[in-house]
Amino acid sequence: MPSRPSRALLGLLPPAVLFALITWQVAAAGPLLGPDERLSHALVHPGRSGELLADLGNVQVALPVLVLVAAWTAWRGRGAGDARWWVPSVAALCPMALVPLIVVPLKEWTDRPGTPAVPPATGYYPSGHTATAAVAYGCAVLVLLPWLRTALARRAAVATGALLVLAVSYGLVRRGYHWPLDVVASWCLGAVLLGALRLFLEREREREPDQAGDRGSGRRPGTGAGRPCQTGAHPPSTRTTRTSAPSASHPYRGARTPQDTP
Repeated sequence: MPSRPSRALLGLLPPAVLFALITWQVAAAGPLLGPDERLSHALVHPGRSGELLADLGNVQVALPVLVLVAAWTAWRGRGAGDARWWVPSVAALCPMALVPLIVVPLKEWTDRPGTPAVPPATGYYPSGHTATAAVAYGCAVLVLLPWLRTALARRAAVATGALLVLAVSYGLVRRGYHWPLDVVASWCLGAVLLGALRLFLEREREREPDQAGDRGSGRRPGTGAGRPCQTGAHPPSTRTTRTSAPSASHPYRGARTPQDTP
């Protein structure tokens, strides 16, 4: 049976394959472009609402949201005494840095024309606004989730991120800024980048309880260099209670230790 990381990596294959398929169809003017253009003609209705929704995918809007969330979670992690408090926040910014490195060359290579609703030009595939929104808002949600204490708050965060991405996507297609396949391809690209970040953050969370245990193992009362613990000074139940109590300020520490299992 595949290990958990292997299964997570396999989960990245479907969006990656779909992204490659759409890219091939666009580059080769394949049969998928016909239905794509007909769907666009049926959905396009230029208006102010579409423009406003599409603007949520601007770098000037989405990137500050991600930076603020990353800074806040780093501050919380540092306050909780995490030795690697900066790692999740920096990791959340890395997929955002990859977006232009992937999207810009693809735009130049595919050289896809725009819809009739925009001035004649090329380089519309894939949608940079959709990729920016998916990665920026998605990374912000992933790095924020561990600090949310209730299931309702976590569901609200996920729903908000998804709603923002869907709003940007709808605005782009409705206004005619992009063909539908441009948007779908950017969804796939975002899914791959977010899936990779999620896998990294899960591995980081799994190592945090071990690190916390190592740091606390030599700080129990009655122990330390040159002062061994005296027999009977602390009953086993007392020592177990003190080492297994989860931190009230850290989202991971003590969350997956055997002592916390009912």
